[in-house]
Amino acid sequence: MRFSPTRLRALLASTCIAGAMMASIPFTAQAQNAYDSPTGWGSYKRLFSVDSPWNARPVRPHLGTFELRKPVFNPTWLPAVDDGPYSLTVFKATASDTPMTVYNVADPDSASYSRNVTLPHWPAGVTGASGADGHADIVDTQTGIVHSFYRLRWVNGKWTAGMYSWTRIDGRGWGDAVHWSQGVRSSGVPPSGGLIRRHEIDDGAEYYKHALAMALPSQSLANGIDQPSYVFPATTADSTANTNTGQIPLGTRMMLPASFDHTTIASPALRKVANTLRMYGALVVDRTYDVAFGIYIENGANYTLMPNGWDPRVVADLERIRAALRPVLWGESWIDGDGNSFDNLDKPGVLSMRGDWQKVGGGGNGPGSFDTWQQALVFPYTEKKLSQVNYSTGASHVSWSALKSGNKMRFASVASGGATIRLQVTVGGALYFDSGYLGDGSSATFTWPNASLGKVVVTLLADSGVWTASKVRGVLTAN
Repeated sequence: MRFSPTRLRALLASTCIAGAMMASIPFTAQAQNAYDSPTGWGSYKRLFSVDSPWNARPVRPHLGTFELRKPVFNPTWLPAVDDGPYSLTVFKATASDTPMTVYNVADPDSASYSRNVTLPHWPAGVTGASGADGHADIVDTQTGIVHSFYRLRWVNGKWTAGMYSWTRIDGRGWGDAVHWSQGVRSSGVPPSGGLIRRHEIDDGAEYYKHALAMALPSQSLANGIDQPSYVFPATTADSTANTNTGQIPLGTRMMLPASFDHTTIASPALRKVANTLRMYGALVVDRTYDVAFGIYIENGANYTLMPNGWDPRVVADLERIRAALRPVLWGESWIDGDGNSFDNLDKPGVLSMRGDWQKVGGGGNGPGSFDTWQQALVFPYTEKKLSQVNYSTGASHVSWSALKSGNKMRFASVASGGATIRLQVTVGGALYFDSGYLGDGSSATFTWPNASLGKVVVTLLADSGVWTASKVRGVLTAN
């Protein structure tokens, strides 16, 4: 009953922006006590914002017709609802934990194939899951960051990992069109997203108060050719998605219809899962091998659907759930984790700050550099204004965020220390839009150009503040 999600093996290969190495600058703590709250959203026990796709549920969802396919090569294999080598443990980092460096890490956000990342707080007992994916998530309750690792291993006296990514504890829990991949699963999410946590299993509730994380086999996943391999809120898919033969893109919410009778399910543990699938559903985050579906349980929970041995009633109920699960096509509105209604899940900005920040006029990169934890260009202390330019940045390549001719756009500056930022858009080599230098809180609007008139190129320029350290980022959104 174990499942083995396929990793996003060519994630960095598809990164077309060359990145500067990030300095290990601790993220500024904000409302740090809240990150360790026993009940609040955006905390160790209740990850992500109240209106995150994980914590929101659709109102009157309209369901599709595609039925998850049964195992092809191993027809007796059951859907998996368990922990094990391909799940993970969520570790809690606190102020008393000391720093740790993980070596030779691929980092898609900084566009680096190999760098060393130093976490400011590394809790005791951290280990990657024993499966080939070696997942581990560290929730830092001081900095407000979830650090995710793929193939985390202790090798020759030091930590190494195949890939690193991060997201905010109080954020959306999914990648966005700017950050792109905010986790090490194929869909760009942290493995802790949607995970059934140990403290939730016996909490007395009739359902888990968030959407679950689900993996599907290739016979149910879409191939990216005749339909997308991923949809919002997912931001990426496996490089081998073209071998899939199903119809479900990563990022799809799968739900049981409201009419599904979960009360007749024999296993209390499975009944709680089924009730959650009726209310919140499960978001498809990864690919598994030849089970109809897999739902992740945190390691160390000693979780089982059959505590008294083989139970044909559980087998029958798992098959009934498989046959009833359907993709959500759309919902009329949404309800957040506090029960409040809202219209739509947010789709954030589309402009990346990553890439080479060169000195204006030549002379190489720096001294300001892209900091992935702040998604900003960070300047050191200077007594003379520093001017840098980024030619390698650009609008997001995430499919659902693609900009179209005529879109009304807003470019805004988020800065400190007196830094400013400027956006220039050229079409066919001719200047189309220039925002001028914008300080913190300033913005400019324009209409996205028609690409048929020539190649659209985005350039960012930034100036530092003086007599202080400073930082700046530009945010480009549909206005």
